[in-house]
Amino acid sequence: MPDATSFTLFSGGAQGAEAEFGRLAEKFGVQEINFSFEGHKIERNRGLRMLTQEELTRKDVSITYVSKLLDRNFSNGPLIRMVLRTIMYQVDSGLEVFVVGSILENGTVNGGTGWGAEFAKICNKPLFVFDQVKDCWFSWKSEKWEVVTSPVITKTHFTGTGTRFLEENGRKAIAELYARSFGA
Repeated sequence: MPDATSFTLFSGGAQGAEAEFGRLAEKFGVQEINFSFEGHKIERNRGLRMLTQEELTRKDVSITYVSKLLDRNFSNGPLIRMVLRTIMYQVDSGLEVFVVGSILENGTVNGGTGWGAEFAKICNKPLFVFDQVKDCWFSWKSEKWEVVTSPVITKTHFTGTGTRFLEENGRKAIAELYARSFGA
């Protein structure tokens, strides 16, 4: 088993999947960096990295582009723009990306989490999604989703993100991912 203390989780510390990735990082001795911004409500403060306005502006992305890419409409409000920017920092920092959510018919992941998955695809990063509806892990390979039985964290810098609405099977999937990767 690799030494968990040499690994770093990049996340956002938000309610749900991100908070669970962080709780388990702390339990297993994995370092944790949570990107956030002034005024954003988060559950995890360990490794908190508050992004400056200048840093957030650097990751500006067109809401029209994101909406078109994910085939759904996103609000152009300031909060969603800031969240999408922090997701870009999370994905940029990790060498592989783990997401908990649900894969839609069009192949994108539901909610704002979908932007993290699409950005990982654009950046050509190894991408794994635990689909809470289908109750299994998928990996993005050769432009399509493939079922994967037991993914492990292999890169010392990895991203863990996902839905705010974490179900029990999603919580279990994250726990098992850490156990497989770093030992029980």
